[in-house]
Amino acid sequence: MSAAVALQTLPKIEVKHLTVNYAEKNREFTALRDVNFTVEEGEFVSVIGASGCGKSTLLSVLEGLYKQADGEIHISGKPIEGTGKERGVVFQHYSLFPWMTTRKNIAFGIAQVRKNLTKKQRLEIADTFLEKVGLGEFGGKYPSQLSGGMQQRAAIARALAMDTEILLMDEPFSAIDAKNRIVLQELLLKLWEGDGTEPRKSVVFVTHDIDEAILLSDKIVVLTAHPGTVAEIIPVPFERPRDRKTLVQTPEYAKFRSHLLHLFYNDIAERIGGEEVVL
Repeated sequence: MSAAVALQTLPKIEVKHLTVNYAEKNREFTALRDVNFTVEEGEFVSVIGASGCGKSTLLSVLEGLYKQADGEIHISGKPIEGTGKERGVVFQHYSLFPWMTTRKNIAFGIAQVRKNLTKKQRLEIADTFLEKVGLGEFGGKYPSQLSGGMQQRAAIARALAMDTEILLMDEPFSAIDAKNRIVLQELLLKLWEGDGTEPRKSVVFVTHDIDEAILLSDKIVVLTAHPGTVAEIIPVPFERPRDRKTLVQTPEYAKFRSHLLHLFYNDIAERIGGEEVVL
């Protein structure tokens, strides 16, 4: 097999024996221990687990902002060395610059990774993605003039407009009300799936919401409670595109969801010495 062919078979992201420690009040704690999983090219992977299991820490390491104590992370076969232009991030909080208009916020993000573009080109791309997320009329507004859901749409537009190979998403919808959360989930799926003319982004999506993980993901990585390690990696068996209303009424969905709930809650029960949760 040639080197070129071999390279094509490499995972987009490979996490091998990852351990992350942190210091607090002169004591060292382990946030993640011996974590292993892969994300294939164009794959949507969700990471779920109880609060404090290290989900956001994992994303910080993938982003290159935090250094592991042990183990390796490779992107397309190369070890991570700090932040990189191939990775875009959507945070839990909207992270828009308050002194910039929505349009300029997106153009600024584009400028960080696509330096060959002119200012005019960046603004045109920003306008295109504002239209895609339903904010075409709000490009001249400042973040303070937008609702929380609209701000998160703008943050998603910025991440997609940057055209990175990988999207890292840290509970991006957790601060949104239930109705708009569903709207944003559907929007993200639509934008990620695209029209088939361009390759899909590889996504690592951190969430507490089991139904959200099932709807969005190709596979789900379940982390145990502190310190986080992989309890199970579960392929999502439902074909795309997924119709939420139809899917949630099927016995297959109920069975799959019950298994995830069992993993999620019984891990917590074991840690606090409680009884097994029967679902």
